[in-house]
Parts: sequence; structure tokens; C-alpha cells
Amino acid sequence: MNEQKIAIITGSGGGGSGRAIARRFAREGASVVVTDIDDAGGRETMRLIQAEGGRASFFRADLGVQQQVRELLAFAEETYGGLDILVNNASFPYHPEAPFEYWIETIEVDLLAAVLASRLAIDLMRKRAGGAIVSISSTSALGHGREHAQVPAFDVAKAGLIRFTTALGRLAQEGIRVNCLVPGWIASPQVREYVDSLTPEQRKARGVPDVILEPDEIADAVFQLATDETLAGRVMVWRNGHPRRLIAQGDQGYAGLE
Repeated sequence: MNEQKIAIITGSGGGGSGRAIARRFAREGASVVVTDIDDAGGRETMRLIQAEGGRASFFRADLGVQQQVRELLAFAEETYGGLDILVNNASFPYHPEAPFEYWIETIEVDLLAAVLASRLAIDLMRKRAGGAIVSISSTSALGHGREHAQVPAFDVAKAGLIRFTTALGRLAQEGIRVNCLVPGWIASPQVREYVDSLTPEQRKARGVPDVILEPDEIADAVFQLATDETLAGRVMVWRNGHPRRLIAQGDQGYAGLE
């Protein structure tokens, strides 16, 4: 990858896939804007990148606040001169014990912030004659009648990211490629802690998969979607224990009708 590329990775202050994605792009030569509401975590991601010889800056932003999304994109342009890659990874904290209390906040961070950031990114990418946007969805947003996440707003937001991606496939004619990764369970610190707290019987009852995706694996998939110039408006599904695969172009979204 060209070492002059500039990337924003949202939600990259935690110990999960956001940090892994940021480090991966930095290792490939990109200048990375790390952003999160967690100051300490974001600065730690920046420190890790710099310790590896990479180039990174941290900008604290609450993506549930539209003005801060605008300031984030402006920061990338002011600091590095533009933007080539946007990874919409940020997600509102998961609250299964209160599934209906955080609808607005979840939609604002997981969907609307990604839409606004992408809209602003497109303007910056047009100045550079191209770029790539990758959004992170979830397999819990797929299918009908299956077991979904315990927080309905999460699935609504993640389903929205999928349709947002396919709708923007047309931007490929301007050199701007928009793609989406739809992974299953990811071994973030929070997920590891939860899984480790369960007995084998509880894991089976709660649908915990035998294989959980590693953050570095997610980073590999995101890097592919961001750099493979043959991919635009595509949705990559990666279920636990299965290889990652693209949804066929023109897919109707269901196997059949009753």
C-alpha cells in the first residue's frame, strides 16, 4: 500500500479489532487517525503504532455527536492533508440487560455516525480522486427468524450498514470503493471475559461458537476490502468456523418465499 495513504479508524481505542485494524494499516505504511471516546485507550493505540515505527495521531470523538464527527474528519485533513481510507468500526456499548433503553444512542453511533462520516469522507476522497470506506456490521443482522442479538437496535443499525454499503457501490465510478465486513463473534477482551465465565453447557445453551474470530483476522479482512480494487459495494460475511465469503451480486437477501 502507498505509504502516503491516510486512514481514520473509528472505535480504535479498545483492545479489540479496532486497535488491530489501526495497527495493521500503520504497518502497511498508512498515517492513521485513531479515534475513540476512551482517551487512555486511544493514546495507547497511538503509542503502540508509534513504537512499531508507524505514524499515528489520536483524536477523541464521541461519534454520537454530529459536530464531533465533523471535527474528526477536519482533523484528518488538517493533520495529514486529506483522507484515503475510512473504517467505520465504532459501536455503542452493548446492553443486553436493557435492550430497549438505548435505541437512539445505538442507532446514532452504529449507523448515523457511519453515514455522516462516510458522507464527509467522500468529499475528501473526491479531492484525491479516490478512496475506500469499510463498515463493520454483524452476522446477527442477517437472516429472518433466526436468533439475533439481544439488543434489537444493534441489529437494526448493523443491517442498515449493509444496505448503505450496497447503495454506494455506484461510487466506484469515481474511484471510491465502499464495502462492508459482516463478522460473527470477535474475541475482544469483553467477549473473551464473557466466554471464559461460562461453563461448556452454558456456552452451548447461549449459542457461543466453538471458534471465535481473532482481532488480527478481522484486520486482515478489513485490509482486503480496503485495498482490493476489484471490490466495490460488496458485503463479506464471515461466520464463526467458516471461511469469509462475499454475498453474490444481485442476491435477493433470502433463500425463498413461503
